[in-house]
Amino acid sequence: MTKTFMPNIKTAAELENHQLKGLQWTVQHAYDGSPFYRNSLDEAGVRPRDIRSLEDLQKLPFTTADGLKEGYPFPLLSVPFEKVVRMHASSGTTGKRKVLCYTQKDIADWTHFFARCYEMAGLDTTDRVQIAVGYGVWTAGISFQMGCEAFGAMAIPVGPGNLDMQCQFLVDFGSTVMCCTASMGLLLAEEVHRRGLGDRIKLKKMIFGSERASDAMRDRIQTLLGVEHMFDIPGMTELYGPGTGLDCSYHAGIHYWADYYILEILDPDTLEPVPEGEIGEMVVTTLRKEAVPLIRYRTRDLTRIIPGTCPCGSILPRHDRLLGRSDDMIIFRAVNIYPGQVDHVLSGIDAIGCEYQIIVDRREDGRDYMCIKVEAAQDVETTQFEDISKRISREVKKQIMVSAEVEMLSYGILPRSERKSQRVFDNRED
Repeated sequence: MTKTFMPNIKTAAELENHQLKGLQWTVQHAYDGSPFYRNSLDEAGVRPRDIRSLEDLQKLPFTTADGLKEGYPFPLLSVPFEKVVRMHASSGTTGKRKVLCYTQKDIADWTHFFARCYEMAGLDTTDRVQIAVGYGVWTAGISFQMGCEAFGAMAIPVGPGNLDMQCQFLVDFGSTVMCCTASMGLLLAEEVHRRGLGDRIKLKKMIFGSERASDAMRDRIQTLLGVEHMFDIPGMTELYGPGTGLDCSYHAGIHYWADYYILEILDPDTLEPVPEGEIGEMVVTTLRKEAVPLIRYRTRDLTRIIPGTCPCGSILPRHDRLLGRSDDMIIFRAVNIYPGQVDHVLSGIDAIGCEYQIIVDRREDGRDYMCIKVEAAQDVETTQFEDISKRISREVKKQIMVSAEVEMLSYGILPRSERKSQRVFDNRED
C-alpha cells in the first residue's frame, strides 16, 4: 500500500477536537517553558486551564514580529537548549533577523507535512525534483529536500540561479518537477525557450514559493514550458518554513495543514474576525511545535478563507493565494492600495507580459504620483502601446479608485530575478 502523509481525520468534528487538544497543549507548553509567553499570558489574565474550547482562542494575547526581535537571538524558546537540534533565520535585510529554533520532533513534523505537499501535488516516487531555492540558514532549500526524500522522490539540490546548470540538469537528469520562486520560473522558462530545449526536457510540474505568482506570469510560463500544473506553496520561517499548505490539482485554493496550526483571518485594524470569504490578516497558532510555539502570531499576510468543500474532497480547509502584506500597503492620495490589487488588474488585460513595476513619487508640487511600468506581450507592436496603456489606466481607476500613469515597455525590458522580484518602488520621503 502506498504511504500517505495526509491526516487520519475524516470529519470536521474530528478536526476541531484535534485542534482543541493541540491548542491546550500549546498554551500549557508555552506557559511552562517560555518566560515571554508566561508574562504575556499573565498580563492578559489567561491561564492554560482557561482554554476549554476553540472559542477560547480569542482570549489569548497576540504575538508579533517585535516579540521575536526583542528576544534575539533565541526568542520565544520554550524548551531547554539541550533539546534544540537546529536553528534557521529569516531573510530580512534590515535590523536583527528573526531566529527560530527546532527540536528533533519539530524537524520530523516539518518533514512529514512537507512530504504531504508533494503528495497533494500528485507526485510519485518516479519523479525527479529539481530544487532551485536557497540553501543555508534560510528555511527553503533544506525543507524542500528533506520533504522530497521522505516522500520518496529523487531530490536534485541545485539551489537558485546558475541558468546554465539548471538547463543542463533539466536535460541530463530528466527533472519532472521544478521548485523555485515564480520569478525564477519565468527566468528559466524564457531561457529554455531561447535555447530551444522545449522538446528535450520532461518537466511536468512546478511548485512556486516565496512570492505571489500572477496569472499573467503563470500563463507565460505555461506557454513557454507546457507544464501540466503550477502549484503555490506558502510558508514562513516563524511557522516552521515552507510547506505549510499547497493547492491541489484543482487549483481552487491552498489547502492548509489545519492539523498542525489554527488559522484565523482578522481585520488588521480591529483584530476582529472577518466574515468567511472576506480578506483579512492571517493569524496563526501552532498545535504541535515544541521549540518555538506560536500563539496568535500576526503574520501580516493578507488572504481569505475559501468557503465550502474543495472538488478534491479533502477535509483540509483552504485559503486563497496571498494578496500581499498588511505592512506592504501603499497609502496613495488617501487610498489604501496593496500591490496584489494592481497585479489583479493587470492579469485581466490582454496583450501585456507578466513583469511590471509600481513607482510612487512625491513631486515639487507636493502631490503624490504613481507610475505603473508594464511590459507588453512578446508579439505586440509598439503602435499598440498607447491603446493598451489607456485600457490599463481605465481599469486601475475603475477597480482601485486611483489615477496612475502607465508606461508601456517592450517585452524583456524589465529585470528578471532568480529570487523575489521587486515590484514596488516608493520614493517618497517619510
